Amino acid sequence: MILASSLPSGTNSMLGLTKNQYLSHFRRSRVFVCQETNISEAGKDDIKSPIQGSSAEVTKGNISILNSQTAYQYTPPPLVSALEAAAIQKAATFHFPGHNRGRAAPSSLIRLIGMRPFLYDLGELPELGSFFPLEGPIMEAQKEAAKLFGSSETWFLVGGTTCGIQAAIMATCSPGDTLILPRNSHMSAISAMILSGALPHYIFPEYDSDWEVAGGVTPSQIEKAVKELETKGTKAAAVFVTSPTYHGICSDLSAICHLCHSYGTPVIVDEAHGAHLGFHPQMPKSALQQGADLVVQSTHKVLCSLTQSSMLHISGSIVNRERIRRCLQILQSTSPSMLLLASLDAARAQISKNPETIFNEAMELSTEAKSSIEKIPGISLLDFPSFSSFPAIDPMRLTLGFWKLGLSGYEADEILSRDQKVIPEIVGTRSITIVISMGTCRDHLLRLVAGLKQLSEAFLPFLGEVDDGVINSGQEPLPFTNVSVQLSVRDAFFASKRRVNIRESLGEICGELICPYPPGTPVLCPGEIITEEALDYLLGVRVNFGLIAGPSDPTLSSIFVCE
Repeated sequence: MILASSLPSGTNSMLGLTKNQYLSHFRRSRVFVCQETNISEAGKDDIKSPIQGSSAEVTKGNISILNSQTAYQYTPPPLVSALEAAAIQKAATFHFPGHNRGRAAPSSLIRLIGMRPFLYDLGELPELGSFFPLEGPIMEAQKEAAKLFGSSETWFLVGGTTCGIQAAIMATCSPGDTLILPRNSHMSAISAMILSGALPHYIFPEYDSDWEVAGGVTPSQIEKAVKELETKGTKAAAVFVTSPTYHGICSDLSAICHLCHSYGTPVIVDEAHGAHLGFHPQMPKSALQQGADLVVQSTHKVLCSLTQSSMLHISGSIVNRERIRRCLQILQSTSPSMLLLASLDAARAQISKNPETIFNEAMELSTEAKSSIEKIPGISLLDFPSFSSFPAIDPMRLTLGFWKLGLSGYEADEILSRDQKVIPEIVGTRSITIVISMGTCRDHLLRLVAGLKQLSEAFLPFLGEVDDGVINSGQEPLPFTNVSVQLSVRDAFFASKRRVNIRESLGEICGELICPYPPGTPVLCPGEIITEEALDYLLGVRVNFGLIAGPSDPTLSSIFVCE
């Protein structure tokens, strides 16, 4: 039970802040807005004031937690410590960056973030180490991350998970090699095929038409793809899997890895949305725990590093580590941000202090929020039996449907944003998805539930209870199942092109990547025949004011096609 004192109705919650003594200059500990008010009581007048909460004790049962078997010991963040020491030196500095520890920092940026970040925005000084060659505190920080996550080696990424996915595919696929991957892979996998020259063999994921959400891939789909390639006298150089998906749907990676390894094929997992997996008994196992060879994680998404910072992990002996290093040296910046690198080190240290209990409070909030939302008439919650062929859905990700209220996800988002200042992670045609993390506070979940209740009260009386799927969003389903590849992604990318009106592009060879974002899933890739289904879907996204990344014409009035 979390105790609190009373505040007047409508009073904004204040954040209780606890500083980590060792890292007081660099890292703030978790901030929790904790209130006794149940989430289910959102909207009532007895909102309580916040105080620091306490973590419940974890009972492991038969579910393994990362490194619980090896009794992982907390280690202070080596790069954070080295950066702090370097910043306080009273040195005469004649090195990059040009702002020279803030002395010439732009005044507008100082007003925004203050002076302190500039003190730590340093280059690769000898005492900090370097990326290439890897040495010093940067190397030590990566070793500590490998211990925590259970990899044989870990690399810090300052180009996001996009960079890691590109490196992983380039390291396993040479020009002309085949890559098995789901058609709803992130656009970074497509760009990786342009860079590597790999040829795609697509798997078409399960698709739930009620939710208009694509799922993951199953072991049987992977096996079918492997056998299809065998009949053509070839084999996959690698298998690429996204797990969890943007909506939190987890594939059976243990079975997939067992199958692929029986053929000597490495498994690459885009775990951008799953860096937290394996750190709580009610969470699914991580990709590394399930035997994946290469795993790329967005540490900044659910964990607490700075945006754009990620990690690439390797395990096993199938993939050549030296080739990974060479690919990273090509793709990574030669002037990496020390702030980004230090944030990865700090995020690792934050987890490693209490790896088995650090997500307790976030999981409690997620469970309570889910219980409250399930009681609101007209609001659907993505769960089993939807996507019942998959072993788990990330409990930290809640996808909410509004079709029973006659609302699209876009409309619900607009109302929630206007009335409650609620901002979700994903806005879809029939749903929104919220992410719960260590930084999620009870007050924000109270506002979400209050907003959902207001939606229910405002729109349900006009419709009454209706069956799932009766109200259609008007948006076409993702056109995954009708893909015709005319040119390789790489050949199409470098081919001569011409611009045509979007209405006149039907049947042409697409010359550019066209990708609604979020979730960053390409609808058309270079080299594919432009279909009526793809055009209808993209125009529907445009009508609903969705963001479309990739095309040179952001209005999608025209499109480049290959000559």
